[in-house]
Amino acid sequence: MKKKILISTGGSGGHVIPATILYSHLLKKKDVFISTDNRGYRYLNKDIHKILIIDTPKLKLLSLPLNFFKILFLSIKTFFFLKKEKINQLISTGGYMSLPLILAGKFLNLKIYLFEPNLVLGRANKFFLSSCEKIFCYTDQIKNFPFKFKYKRVIIHPLVRDEFYKIKKSKINNGKFCLLIVGGSQGASIFDKNLKNSILNISKKFSIKIIQQTHPKNIFSLKEFYTSNNIENEIFNYEENFIKKIANADLCITRAGASTLAELSILNIPFIAVPLPNSKDNHQFENANFYLKNDCCWILEQNFFDERIEQLIIRIIQNKSDFDKKKENLLNLNYQNTWINVNQKILKNLDEN
Repeated sequence: MKKKILISTGGSGGHVIPATILYSHLLKKKDVFISTDNRGYRYLNKDIHKILIIDTPKLKLLSLPLNFFKILFLSIKTFFFLKKEKINQLISTGGYMSLPLILAGKFLNLKIYLFEPNLVLGRANKFFLSSCEKIFCYTDQIKNFPFKFKYKRVIIHPLVRDEFYKIKKSKINNGKFCLLIVGGSQGASIFDKNLKNSILNISKKFSIKIIQQTHPKNIFSLKEFYTSNNIENEIFNYEENFIKKIANADLCITRAGASTLAELSILNIPFIAVPLPNSKDNHQFENANFYLKNDCCWILEQNFFDERIEQLIIRIIQNKSDFDKKKENLLNLNYQNTWINVNQKILKNLDEN
């Protein structure tokens, strides 16, 4: 009989997508459930995932008394779910969304595992580190990680969906330099406003193609701008199968969420990272800095984005040796990153205890 496991997630795609990848890794060997809040529900597929809605409120100071009772109620709800379904193990992908689930899991004495994709230990994961069996990480260089719990770390390759390993690049860009722009699941307004003018200037010097992921409200205006200026383009909203659109890109401009960088890395696409300045504990900068130290990318601070992005892209297109070196370094970084290797390591560590 398969052991039962619950994966706790919620919020943005940066939390939910890794949870769905964990779900896929465990599905053949475990009976898997996934919990999410209302925000994260849109990233799940009810035909594939067994879903529990636990809509944990944000822990804001002004509404703390009310939220305390909400969390207590959700913890009780989770407790009865865990007991009814006879859940054996719980994996949390971090964030405040996990609070009632881990509290209920602790009360039932379940084996609790944490997952930290960022290069800075998240606050929820840090809070529950003493209660977990192990924590899955991408590197042993995570900032703010307590030394006394380092023995709990399990280093795995970054999680990417199975189809990213199987994609065949067709290179159908007709000799054009293909620039991918990715704002992430939340979109990035800085990429939608002034960047198009820089791209227009670049298009007068080089033959380029634009693939841009943006908020639905910007799709029409961006497409109209590029098309009217004879720039080949594909403009789309965030979607589950966007791999088909991005796989043939040469260079990407992106935020620095852990999932996005992992996907670009496995696809061997060098990138210009523009970390979100107000990301918690500056974790987006640290995510990007890991790849910078391995000479796989460029980092551009948001404050200097408008004035420097055009010249940086031109320099990258012109300096082919530097560009090719970064592609080679990405290959070296991922040469052992396979679905089977990641799968076996996760299952081995879950089955040890």
